[in-house]
Amino acid sequence: MEVSGGGSGEDQDGADQQHPRKKRYHRHTARQIQELEAMFKECPHPDEKQRLQLSKDLGLEPRQVKFWFQNRRTQMKAQHERADNSVLRSENEKIRCENIAIREALKNVICPNCGGPSGEMSFDGQQQLRLENARLKEELDRLSSIAAKYIGRPILPLGPLQSIPMPSVDLSMGGYGMPNAGPGPGPGPSSSDIHSFSDIAPSMQTTAGSVTELEKSLIVELAMNAMEELVRLAETDEPLWVKNVNDSKEVLSLEAYAKIFHRAAEIKSYSDRKEATRDSGLVIINGNALVDIFMDVNKWIEMFSTMVSKARTMEVLASGMPGTKHGSLQLMCAELQVLSPLVSTREIYFLRYCQQHAEGVWAVVDVSVDNVREMSLNINQQSSSPSLLRCRRLPSGCVIQDMPNGYSKVTWVEHVEPEDRGVHRMYRHLLNSGMAFGAGRWLATLLRMCERLASLMVTNISARELGVIPSPEGRRSMMKLAQRMMSSFCGNVSASSTHRWTTLSGSNEDGVRVTTRKSTDPGQPSGVVLCAATSLWLPIPPNRVFDFFRDEQMRAEWDVLSSGNTVQEVAHIANGAHPGNCISLLRACNASQNNMLILQESCTDASGSLVVYAPVDVSAINTAMSGEDPSYIALLPSGFAILPDGSDNKGLLLQASTSEVNSSGFDMSTRNANHQHVGGSLITVAFQILVSNLPSAKLNLESVTTVNNLICNTVQQIKAALHCSDA
Repeated sequence: MEVSGGGSGEDQDGADQQHPRKKRYHRHTARQIQELEAMFKECPHPDEKQRLQLSKDLGLEPRQVKFWFQNRRTQMKAQHERADNSVLRSENEKIRCENIAIREALKNVICPNCGGPSGEMSFDGQQQLRLENARLKEELDRLSSIAAKYIGRPILPLGPLQSIPMPSVDLSMGGYGMPNAGPGPGPGPSSSDIHSFSDIAPSMQTTAGSVTELEKSLIVELAMNAMEELVRLAETDEPLWVKNVNDSKEVLSLEAYAKIFHRAAEIKSYSDRKEATRDSGLVIINGNALVDIFMDVNKWIEMFSTMVSKARTMEVLASGMPGTKHGSLQLMCAELQVLSPLVSTREIYFLRYCQQHAEGVWAVVDVSVDNVREMSLNINQQSSSPSLLRCRRLPSGCVIQDMPNGYSKVTWVEHVEPEDRGVHRMYRHLLNSGMAFGAGRWLATLLRMCERLASLMVTNISARELGVIPSPEGRRSMMKLAQRMMSSFCGNVSASSTHRWTTLSGSNEDGVRVTTRKSTDPGQPSGVVLCAATSLWLPIPPNRVFDFFRDEQMRAEWDVLSSGNTVQEVAHIANGAHPGNCISLLRACNASQNNMLILQESCTDASGSLVVYAPVDVSAINTAMSGEDPSYIALLPSGFAILPDGSDNKGLLLQASTSEVNSSGFDMSTRNANHQHVGGSLITVAFQILVSNLPSAKLNLESVTTVNNLICNTVQQIKAALHCSDA
């Protein structure tokens, strides 16, 4: 096969002199083409070793052999497509002619009674013609959809035939199909609201990725079915959702779910662990802005940094309608976390599909793509983690409706089937209750972060704020610095692999995880950083623990940065309706280091609380307050994550015997009879320490022992201050 026609070598040289930028082309010899064709018949996709051997035998560059096979495969595919298209067009024309013949025959129908032209056709005759016409339309549509996959665009119907919707593909949603789901109660999406393949396919043709055209058509069908299921789950109450008599939370009725979505067979294959939760509320953000956050992976991570440790968009399958996110379809992966080293992260691979159902009404749905991947969508090769199937996400997401005054009503649905293999028993009830990853936590986090965004945009200073910040720019700079501190803490304290920590002590006798990493990134101190983290249970409600850590008078009881001195708040920025949602600048009274301040952010919502802090130079704080970019201010955050233990008022969360110690070294004997009916708190304590300014420095056992003792002593001081020394 010739790569290009062309003249002799002299002609090529002359052309190169006249046009120095023009590439020199090579004509293969007859022997080379013969050998290459013979190899192509045996193996159209030779590996690198075979290509090297061919290049040596034929006197060609390996690159030339590679390109020859690529061109030959492209040529062969084009030949097959032309042949297939010719057959399909012939079949299409044949069906069209049959339809026309039937229409002509109807014009000459003779009445069997009088022998004259038939006026009204009998009911049986009409029904027979309807069935025949429906069969022809279905056959025509099937062939048209197959042809569309080859030529990359929908085939318009011929003659007077009208287009009909693409036939349903029996495709699973994360392992469970949704065939023939009829319209549900409420103003759900109609067939005209849902994108057809012809609406989405054109934008797919311009994207290059691992997804083939056939897989894209299946993915579109999966996304549309998932969207329909999400809307019905969000809008339907009983019998689909019923109230739990114990805690008044909504529980998904599997019987009603199987009946409504025709899932009787799939429900039988459900695993023992399944989570289905729903929640709704008003958030201070409009629908367009919220949709933009969901469809931008970086904004999504920042909005849900306490829940999403890492995420990326693997491929944009459809960019949506011009100027809007309507119809946007993305293939994504994410790692979801609980802020504790004792709970393994959940990795999910999913489609995210956005659709506008009416003016001011949006829906964003996520659904796992496990079965599509089995059809040869090889996303597993793009994952570095072996725990891909830890969480299968059935249609989940939110329905967003614009409300007056810049608010939106958000109804959130989470429906997952997890495989929580790396969960400490201390956190097991929290996960089983659905509070760790359920709709309530997503919505509570969204509500708090939207309030924070609204605070970021204000230009006037609230009466609740303390200290002098010269300008709105300085206020925003301080809030961005605090947000980076919070995100860094959340990424470091969980079991996520985001920062590539090296574990030095995973579960020692004190239950402390000690890890290390070499830090060279901007915004972090350069050198070797040690992080020590541990989790414990205390028989105290989370709100009391949160208030304790925020109490300036109690800080000297546990904070080594205060050197045993009381602290004074010198600046205060409110960033939410709750007084605990704020950013503070603290100064230790009578401290030896007057050039250091403590930057602290505390936040709380229905799902849990955080108190995170970091020492910062006064000069760096002045830089941020002046409105300059705070990205390069070095931060090494430490702090506390406080979660409810998931228990109710009916008894213990964990039935632990006296002096029972599990495999991770955590003493569970503290749940004695005195604490049986108390809703407690799960607290994660984490410290980061710069042990060397040189990234190449080697650690010694003394550094590990020091940080381990630091966190253990802090835990004991916290227990003593809260009068829980026996816990």
